[in-house]
Amino acid sequence: MAVEYKIIKIEESESGKVVSLTITGKLEKEDYDFFVPETEQCIKQHGKIRMIVQLIDFHGWSVGAAWEDTKFGIKHFSDIERLAITGDRKWEKGMALFCKVFTTAKVQYFDNSELDQAQSWIKEGL
Repeated sequence: MAVEYKIIKIEESESGKVVSLTITGKLEKEDYDFFVPETEQCIKQHGKIRMIVQLIDFHGWSVGAAWEDTKFGIKHFSDIERLAITGDRKWEKGMALFCKVFTTAKVQYFDNSELDQAQSWIKEGL
């Protein structure tokens, strides 16, 4: 029997302008109820923000979660200045390229082993 697990962690930088999101497992629609309000509060407080999304043993989205992700991307099309995605699979790199359609942000993919570089890139020029 398979065991499902999930960890979604959100952190703000000291300035509040950088939101770090760590996702493990498979995203479900309900997960967006957790991190979307937090992210929207940061946008309301700071204007454009930067995000770093670290995918660890990520198993994709349910259909409902994919729809929530699309709605978030459309609503916040120009609210994210930079988006760094870290992962460990080639399809996650392709996902980073796909994200560019839904945002005006500069988007860059990094391997999970390059987390320090992703964090440096996301903070560049702040």
